[in-house]
Amino acid sequence: MSIGAWSSRFEFAPCARRRRIYLQAVSDLLAGLLSAVLSTNPPQAASNLVAEKTGLSIPIVNTNDPVEVEYHKIVLADDAAEQDILKWTDDAQAFAQAGGGEARLTLHMRIRQRLDGVRRQYEDFLQRHPQHVKARLAFGSFLNDTGDEDGAVAQWDAARELAPTNPAPWNNLANIYGHHGPVKKALEYYGKAIELDPNESVYYHNLAVTVYLFRPDAREYYHLTEQEVFDKALALYRQAIKLAPDDFVLFSDYAESFYGTNPPRWKDGLEAWTEALKIAHDDAEREGVFVHLARINIKLGNYDAARERLNAVTNDLYAGLKRTLMRNLNEALAKPATNTPPPAPAAK
Repeated sequence: MSIGAWSSRFEFAPCARRRRIYLQAVSDLLAGLLSAVLSTNPPQAASNLVAEKTGLSIPIVNTNDPVEVEYHKIVLADDAAEQDILKWTDDAQAFAQAGGGEARLTLHMRIRQRLDGVRRQYEDFLQRHPQHVKARLAFGSFLNDTGDEDGAVAQWDAARELAPTNPAPWNNLANIYGHHGPVKKALEYYGKAIELDPNESVYYHNLAVTVYLFRPDAREYYHLTEQEVFDKALALYRQAIKLAPDDFVLFSDYAESFYGTNPPRWKDGLEAWTEALKIAHDDAEREGVFVHLARINIKLGNYDAARERLNAVTNDLYAGLKRTLMRNLNEALAKPATNTPPPAPAAK
């Protein structure tokens, strides 16, 4: 469940990537970007490549500005290092399963050396260009991903002070406060990010998750009842979906939230999962929705619909859940027979 394993969305810079979400799809893109860096016009080449591979565009830095060109190269080096580390880790795991592979300490040293190199590039750049907001955002993202949350907060705070109307550092800091407290500061900072950019779905999504998970804090901060807090979280989800109607992860979070309302809103959840099914991207996502639809239909007593959904689940990923729900369904079907009252005694 996405909400339970809360993974907030960070923003690093206007042209930066949302880390951990798209990593599996960018290996060939990164290879092309590294070649683009060596071209005669690296920013233009990189922008063209991104547009070709993803259909998106990134801002083209001024090729006459050596500061921007240097910053651009550091960001690409950051991404390349991350991709290399992912590959090393996957290779080491595969070798270990085969009975070989390098020692964990050796792998750790390789990773540390690679990260230290990128860190020095950021530090050197910011020592010479301390007012560079995008570099502070990107460096903060690098530090956060490598486990230095205090360092990330320092960089994002500096970016916020340098560019108080930029919503990205407000959102990033809110994510940190949402994980480690104070939660009310997270609510405040998400609200500020939305105020600065009311058209960004990510900010509404992050705030919705925070309001939903930390209901006592949200009640005090917004002066709401528990039911009003639920309603606020759901309204934030709906606004996020309005801005990003094809985001399946977002829609799944929204649909799952109906399980936690007090009491659970099963019919609303059924409607939400039915809508989520329409934007599922592949069979794995579709069958995951079938599992949720089966669960809710069992709760509502729609046993034929529940069985139909479960019969459509064939992915081994959901085999355990399918067995559990099938058992629940069969028990529900057996209840009327076992609970039938005994016949009345014959009249004397």
